[in-house]
Order: sequence, then C-alpha cells, then structure tokens
Amino acid sequence: MNKRKICFVITSEIHYARNRLVLKELKKRPDIELQIVVGAGALLDFYGDVLPLLERDGFPCHAKIVMTLAGGSPIAMAKTAGVGIMEFATAFDNLRPDIVMLRADRYEMLAAAIAASYMNITVAHIEGGDVSGTIDEHVRHAITKLAHIHFATNEPAKERIIRMGENPDYVWNFGSPEIEMLSRGELRFDRKRINEIGVGKNIDLNGPYLIVMHHPVTTEVGRNRKHVEEALHAVHELGIPAVWFWPNPDAGTDETSEGIRAFRERENPKNIRFIKYLSPDDFLGLLHGAACLVGNSSAGIKECSFLGIPVVNIGTRQEGRMRGKNVIDVPYEKEAIKKAILKQRSISGGRYAPDHAYYQKGTSANIAEKLATVPLYMQKKFHD
Repeated sequence: MNKRKICFVITSEIHYARNRLVLKELKKRPDIELQIVVGAGALLDFYGDVLPLLERDGFPCHAKIVMTLAGGSPIAMAKTAGVGIMEFATAFDNLRPDIVMLRADRYEMLAAAIAASYMNITVAHIEGGDVSGTIDEHVRHAITKLAHIHFATNEPAKERIIRMGENPDYVWNFGSPEIEMLSRGELRFDRKRINEIGVGKNIDLNGPYLIVMHHPVTTEVGRNRKHVEEALHAVHELGIPAVWFWPNPDAGTDETSEGIRAFRERENPKNIRFIKYLSPDDFLGLLHGAACLVGNSSAGIKECSFLGIPVVNIGTRQEGRMRGKNVIDVPYEKEAIKKAILKQRSISGGRYAPDHAYYQKGTSANIAEKLATVPLYMQKKFHD
C-alpha cells in the first residue's frame, strides 16, 4: 500500500501543543507517512525549543528550517518570510510530500504555503476563516486562498471560507484541536516551578493569580511600548500576583520587551513574575488555575472560553474574533484595564459557564481521516 505523505509544519511551541493530538492521530494511521518540519521560533531556546518535546513524545524531525532574523521590526519579519520560502522549498523538494499541513495565521506559515503552492503540492490549512485584528488576518486569508483543504474551527469561519470562493466539498468544521486537547487533559502544574524560572519577585500562586500575555501588534509598530506600559501599570497597581509571559517574535516585539525591561528595573514589582515560556502541559495547568487572563492572546478567546476563565482582552489584536461571554474588551488604558480585572474577579463562583463554540468531539481523528482519504487536486477554481 502506498502511504500518503503528510508534511506537518511546526514553527512555535504553542503550535506544537495545539496540534499534538492531530499528530498522534496521523502517526498511528497505517495509510499515512508523517513528516515533521520544524522552523522559526520553534528552534530557538528563547521561545521554547520544540525538538526535545518532539523526542519526548516519539515524533521525528525530518527537517529544520533556520529562518528567523533578529530585530523585531516589520522589515525583519518580511525578510524572515522571504528566507522561509527558500528554506521550505528546499525541505519540500527533499521530502516530496503529498500534502503540506499548516496552522493558523503566522508569517512563517505563509512562507511555507507559498513554497508548497509553487511546487504543486497540496496545502491543507487549520483555522482558516477566522477574523482578528492586525496583519494576522491578512495572512490567514492569504493562506486560505493558497490552500486546497480547509479545517475551520467554528461554523462562522467555515461559512467565510466558502464565501471566499473555496470548494465547499473541501471545507469542514471539525472544531479546534486545542480545545479537544483541553477536554482530555489533566490540568495541573508545579506551583514551585514558576518561582524557579524567569525573573522578578517570588509570587504566591496558592490564591487568586493573573496570567498576562501581551504580544506586539504588527500594525501598531511605534506604539507597542506605550500599550504594554498601560497594562504593566494596571497589573502592578492592583497588587494581584501575576505570571507575565514574554512577547512573541512579531514586529514590535523589541518595543514591548523594552517596555517590560524598563518597567521591571524601575518599579521592581513585587506581585509580577516574568517568564519566557512554559511547557505546553504546565501552561495549560497554570491557565486552568488562573483567576483571569489579561492581554491580547488568542488563548483568552479560545482555551479560556472552553474553561470558563475570565478574560480581559486589551486592544485590537483579537478584534473581530468570535468570543464567549467570558471576555471583556478594553482599550489600551490603565484605568479601563484595572476596572475590567476587578469586575472579572468579582463574578459569582470565579468562572463562566463553558463555551463550546470551538469544541467538537473527535476533532483530531476527523482531520486525520480526511487528510488520509480525501481525493487530492492541484488546480484551484473560484466557486461562486
């Protein structure tokens, strides 16, 4: 039997965590040869090297894509994508996959989609059709138009993909793989470990605590430092213990990082512990125990909605994304952020009812089944 070769691209630790169940389903199928390509931030210690996690979970790495240019600027991000196209093209030429499997809206994924498209390789895409703020939405829709097989994570997203002219016979809503993972997992973590990594004062995680994930917004370069400073002052002044994660490597990350460093040195906050990253399992355990997530991460929109965790979503990065009742949206203003956090902490029982908008049973198995069996095609046509 000829096995269908599926090449799964991983460019960050969070992407690996969110797709681990899909990878497991693909690996155990006798009709699939799973290939894994790791690149960009997923190879960097600073953002969480994925290679040890792959080895721990029994997954091979078939190619490493070194592509990330330093600088945290729009030109560095654009040039990184250009380097990525060349390096992904080489990897795909060596591996000869039948399908390249991509996730979400990152510029690294766009580079892989362009390379695969010009090499006449079928592209499959998870999480198309969503809407959000910043350039991520442009990139997500661009990948959708380069992709042949579409796995939306919610019904409105599926409908948008079809309205974009994609073949309805190749668009499915099987739900979100990360929400399926949450539904299966035992969510716990080592509280002592948080105070053994990162920098800042030790914090008490036995009572209510915040998680802050505030990333740069690529279309707001020049303003990201001011924006993160508003959040820093808000969290500091409230005095609630907080675990603050380092920003991701998008354009504007240097502004955000500089704002955090300067604030930390100037204020020496006693209630904030700054860390680079946690393993996927530890992060989900930490998230599950949080009183509130603050910032602009999609984890607040998706994972937190399923867990019922209160969220204060700041600014434009997740603008337009489908969300549950657990989210309060606020501008980049200190007092508005403080008011929203206090409101979220005062809700009855500390949790919202779980929202299942992104959840379906059997997500990963259904995705693997379609990747293994759906007839492949190359020439795309616009479907009115």
